Amino acid sequence: QVQLVESGGGLVQPGGSLRLSCAASGSIFRINAMGWYRQAPGKQRDVVAVITSVGGTNYADSVKGRFTVSRDNPKNTVYLQMNSLKPEDTAVYCCNADLHLLPTKHHSVYWGEGTQVTVSA
Repeated sequence: QVQLVESGGGLVQPGGSLRLSCAASGSIFRINAMGWYRQAPGKQRDVVAVITSVGGTNYADSVKGRFTVSRDNPKNTVYLQMNSLKPEDTAVYCCNADLHLLPTKHHSVYWGEGTQVTVSA
């Protein structure tokens, strides 16, 4: 089995910064893309940022220029640096990993449980 564990959420004032981390562990052969998603109360889950295994990135328009996604492949960890935070960034942030499992190399997608980010004065 595979587990994804997020950390780094919390309460921050508008204009502040937070750095989220998501570590994958377990029977992993290879991780392809890793991504961050968020869901605010009463809204659907939306993609925030995605990073491929070779470092290609894609961002939601609402976070471009403020958020940066990165990853440490040997540690199976993805990060989300969030700067210039706004109240509308308040949500539960979840990571996911598109990967291949050991020993079968079967493809699967796993999700973390999420971490709360609240931006408020």
